[in-house]
This record gives sequence, C-alpha cells and structure tokens, in this order.
Amino acid sequence: MGMLLHRDGRDTGYRLDCAKLFGAAEQPSNSLSWFDMDSQWFQKALEISRRIVADDDALTEANSRGWLVPSQDAYWFAPVPRPGKLICIGLNYRDHAAESNMAIPKQPIVFSKFSTAVIAPGEPVVLPATSTQVDYEAELAVVIGRRAKDVTREHALDYVLGYTCFNDVSARDFQFADGQWQRGKSCDTFAPMGPTIVTADEVPDPHKLSIKLVLNGQAMQDSNTDQFIFGIPELVEFLSQTITLEPGDVIATGTPPGVGFARKPPVFLQPGDNMEVVIESVGTLNSPVVAAEKAAAMPG
Repeated sequence: MGMLLHRDGRDTGYRLDCAKLFGAAEQPSNSLSWFDMDSQWFQKALEISRRIVADDDALTEANSRGWLVPSQDAYWFAPVPRPGKLICIGLNYRDHAAESNMAIPKQPIVFSKFSTAVIAPGEPVVLPATSTQVDYEAELAVVIGRRAKDVTREHALDYVLGYTCFNDVSARDFQFADGQWQRGKSCDTFAPMGPTIVTADEVPDPHKLSIKLVLNGQAMQDSNTDQFIFGIPELVEFLSQTITLEPGDVIATGTPPGVGFARKPPVFLQPGDNMEVVIESVGTLNSPVVAAEKAAAMPG
C-alpha cells in the first residue's frame, strides 16, 4: 500500500511505501488490514504521512530511511487490488432509470463482480473473443474502512475510508442472454479502478459530484451524483443489514445515463478505444481497450 504525499494541494514528488514502515514480522497477515482505519498499520501510516507533509525535516528523514518512492518510479496498482467483496448497485441514478424506461426501484438492486476482474489505472480492458457488445459504466466507488454490521444511515459515513473511480465494464450479450449478470459483469479486466482512494475527509459531499465517461475524447455520460436514488448512507445501511462489510470492500454506486447499449444506434467498445472515468474531487481513471488476441500476445 502506498500513500500520496501532497502539500498545499501539490504533489511532493514522493509516495510513502507503507510496507516499509514495518519490519517483516510486523506486516499484516491480511493485506486488506491496510484499509482498516482502526488498525495499527493504517494509523501509523496516516500519522507518518501527515508528519512528512507538514515538516521538511520529516520528509528528509523518511527519504533517508527508504520509506519514500519517487512519483515517477511508482507503479500504480488498483487502490484495492483484490477486494474481499466487490458489490455493485444497479439502476441508482434517476436520469439513468428514465433513460432505460424503468421504474424507480423501491430498494437497492444489488449484484457483484468477481474480484479477479479488478485492474489498475492504465491497464487495458480486454474484449472477450466471444462478446460483441461490451459496454462502459462510469461509477463512484466507496471503499469501506471499518467492519460494518447493522449500521444505521446516520452513522454510515463513519465506516467509509474514501472514494475512487470505477468502470463497471459489462458484456451486454452475456448479461442479457444469461438471465443474470454475474458472467457478463465479471470477465477478466472488467473492473478498472483508481487511480487513488481519496479519503472521505477530502470529499465534503459525495452526493454532489460531477461524473463523466469520456470515450475517445467524447463525453458519453455526463451527470451528477445528486441523481442518486439511494445515497451512500442508505446503501451502507441496507447492505449491512444482511452482509457484514469489511475493510477493503468496495461498493460501486451505479452509473448515470449514456451507456452504450441504450444509445440509438448502440455504441459498444472496440479495440483501440480509450475510456476515461472523470469524477469531480476524486480523479480520472484511464483505460485503453484491446482485443483478446492482442492481449494474449502481451508480455508478462
């Protein structure tokens, strides 16, 4: 796990390698413990990162101890490379429901993606050889930072570590032919995430953020999270009634209108396309698109 180090809104040029703060015997046995806001690992990393940002001497000392990685040398993994649970919410924007000619749901529509679908910023989305209808879905994702069971909406945001950009890539032909969504949503590379987790204290109101999907330079989705049918507190309350949420779990909160299959004519992803999920105060997630055979020829 790494932490960005910003001072007065500017990148210091370094990333804090949190694992280097602890000896080999002190590392957490479960990597998801890094996302537990109450864990010793998260707390120490947060304390040191704040000290480094506030004090030039602390920055110099951290660099001499080998805790820092120059930004240009850092490799970007997905913020949560293997979530314990990757929970998705369907039809959660009023304007998307109108686009789809569907009634406003009375309770959240919940489905999941397999965690093996997660890829990092800049890694390619691979079009399956047997699908011709792969679609994009820009989404705001919530990263859970505390174990949550039977949480009320009034306290729900206390369990949120932060937010990141997410693309719920979907093979519509698989999704609609199967009669359920798991396969069409969970193909390898179908869950781009990132580039970072922006902590909750940096996002005063996650329900007032512009959200866009830009395909090859053209905005295909352009809405705002004020269109949520179920806000984040309602989602955490609803889910935690029957599902124990744990640190490192990710909740993708649904997509706005403009998805490819709903367009006339439909727009589906093609090799050579480039997608960007752009969310106000959260960041930009870039994902190129390649064909399956080209991906198979890539090294590594």
